[in-house]
Amino acid sequence: MDRVSSFDEPLKKLLGGATAKVMAEHLDLHTVGDLLHHYPRRYEERGKLTALADLPLDEHVTVVAQVADARILMFNNGRGKRLEVTLTDGSGRLQLVFFGHGVHKPHKELLPGRQAMFAGKVSVFNRKMQLAHPTYQLLDASDADEATEAVDAFAGRLLPIYPACKQLDSWRIAKAVDAVLPSAQDAVDPLPASLREGRGFTPLPEALLKVHRPQTKADVEDARARLKWDEAFVLQIALARRRYADTQLPAVARRPVADGLLDAFDAKLPFTLTEGQEKVSKEIFDDLATEHPMHRLLQGEVGSGKTMVALRAMLTVVDAGGQAAMLAPTEVLAQQHHRSITEMMGELAEGGMLGGSDRGTKVVLLTGSMGMAARRQALLDLVTGEAGIVIGTHALIEDKVQFHDLGLVVVDEQHRFGVEQRDALRSKGKQPPHLLVMTATPIPRTVAMTVFGDLETSVLDQLPAGRSPIASHVVPAKDKPHFLSRAWERVREEVENGHQAYVVCPRIGDDAEGAEGKGGKKTKARKQAADEDPEKRPPLAVLEIADELRKGALAGLSVEVLHGRMHPDDKDDVMRRFAAGDVDVLVATTVIEVGVNVPNATAMVIMDADRFGVSQLHQLRGRVGRGSAPGLCLLVSEAHEASPARARLSAVAATLDGFELSRIDLEQRREGDVLGQAQSGVRSSLRMLTVIDDEEVIAAAREEAVAVVAADPELEHLPELRTVLAALLDKDREEYLDKG
Repeated sequence: MDRVSSFDEPLKKLLGGATAKVMAEHLDLHTVGDLLHHYPRRYEERGKLTALADLPLDEHVTVVAQVADARILMFNNGRGKRLEVTLTDGSGRLQLVFFGHGVHKPHKELLPGRQAMFAGKVSVFNRKMQLAHPTYQLLDASDADEATEAVDAFAGRLLPIYPACKQLDSWRIAKAVDAVLPSAQDAVDPLPASLREGRGFTPLPEALLKVHRPQTKADVEDARARLKWDEAFVLQIALARRRYADTQLPAVARRPVADGLLDAFDAKLPFTLTEGQEKVSKEIFDDLATEHPMHRLLQGEVGSGKTMVALRAMLTVVDAGGQAAMLAPTEVLAQQHHRSITEMMGELAEGGMLGGSDRGTKVVLLTGSMGMAARRQALLDLVTGEAGIVIGTHALIEDKVQFHDLGLVVVDEQHRFGVEQRDALRSKGKQPPHLLVMTATPIPRTVAMTVFGDLETSVLDQLPAGRSPIASHVVPAKDKPHFLSRAWERVREEVENGHQAYVVCPRIGDDAEGAEGKGGKKTKARKQAADEDPEKRPPLAVLEIADELRKGALAGLSVEVLHGRMHPDDKDDVMRRFAAGDVDVLVATTVIEVGVNVPNATAMVIMDADRFGVSQLHQLRGRVGRGSAPGLCLLVSEAHEASPARARLSAVAATLDGFELSRIDLEQRREGDVLGQAQSGVRSSLRMLTVIDDEEVIAAAREEAVAVVAADPELEHLPELRTVLAALLDKDREEYLDKG
């Protein structure tokens, strides 16, 4: 068998169909190489028991512990049986519970004093942590005489605990790894020999053996150091090649023109730009003046003035004879951008029109729901070059849309926008246009170096003068219902003081689930499930909450709804009336998350806040406090006080620093989630590296990768690195990086 193909061997050949099927479906592991790169999450020292005191709620865990006692309880007038087993480890206690016919085997096996490994999902019942129906493996011999000997043999060895799933426990994964471990000898080493020796790394086959079957903690450290480096280095090589290829592309240099649109615009600004805006604008102007396409990421706090910076870049390109396109993820946002940009530009946005400035240009909007006549005119303005600036949704990407001379593409809210769309728009220039990606989700430096490693980064971290502080609080609706009543009183107080409020819900409520809620057994069943476990009830819905508020807590106020399924004209109408102050309270989905600017809105209540991510909550909160009055954000949740969800909300309430929150967000996410679904829709290639902790490794790997690619862009002298690059960056990911 050659060196690569043993890693490509399908798992079903070695493990049997059933195990391979579970691995493929639930863990995304298909080949021997995949399984060898499925590293232990942690290691138990077999002689030492896990700290039961630190178990995370709602997570699938594996623990090694000792049985303290076990007893069978009857319920339902003796018709039902329940086995309760108490485990101990010196740090805490944990209850196991088995029901019905499932009690016989554990009752015979889980005797006091026995040590075993248990796996299951941690839940809370009667204020006690428990595992219901866990799977387990006894760790002592079944013969009591041999027990001491078995435990002694067992102690002192490191037990790998693998990322597992309900269908496949960690120890079954360990057995499967044993079956494929001999193939580790065939691992292709991606590191150039000089780099490997220079940094004193363990050879790769040895690192794989050590990570899966370590004899000592030093083995684990050795293996991790080597495997982390490989991941960082191969990824940085891919990004460095991408950046190198970009520097070889031609682009039209777009240099500022004296006394043009930009100067006219700057002259009529009612305020001065912040230092940060000046600095970032200079970075962008320098890039635009080169004959290679700019690839820049502009990240800034909510409200730090990114749109202003992007608009000045667009005006520079128009001055230089080109056109600029701004791509927004939703119609509401495209309309909002169009409205605010035309307002900022005034008569400069009416080029060629009566009353327009002779230095002006046309600013057109292009969305999917526009009427035919308006659409035809917009398309004509683009192809003739009459419109210097176009703002739109993905409708801009359609084949029918032709530009006269596309010089700059600005993509708003990167995390909402597919790479393919960006690429399609880019191909509409005669030569590749310059690219500016804007995101209001601050990204820690290391993530920027990995996820956006092919983009140069600019950061706006100053808020413009006039922005007000926002107070944030968690409202525990289940434990303290009177807190929720007080939240609605606060909203009423804000309205009485002449302000407005948002109420955000995760769901619209006009779906089938909402419809069947008019009565019937399903609703009753769902309500019952929700009483037992708040996680099981459907998320709160805009239409239902708006209805309740109109009839109850906010009766007498003007309450309107806004969500994604409304007709665009209706959405626009509601937003206009809210902006004009005719609507007191807007009950909405996350369509208001980005770009909506109503300085008079001072309060926001986020229902089921635990169902949103950290960065999304930060984005939403940024919609209030945009004027001179202070903002208030109330995070309503029914999550249990000890749950990770509540910890997340407390973190959001505790800081307004987006960079700090993005760090917390990353620390709380699963491994490998950073580069994964959010960016490319394919499985992450990061299994060992944690982007947040391994900043030094990433920075060093980036430096080495840049040097390697500069010396050998095609990696002609490094065939092993080429092979690993092809395997690690599967086709989808390579394409994703290609389009960056």
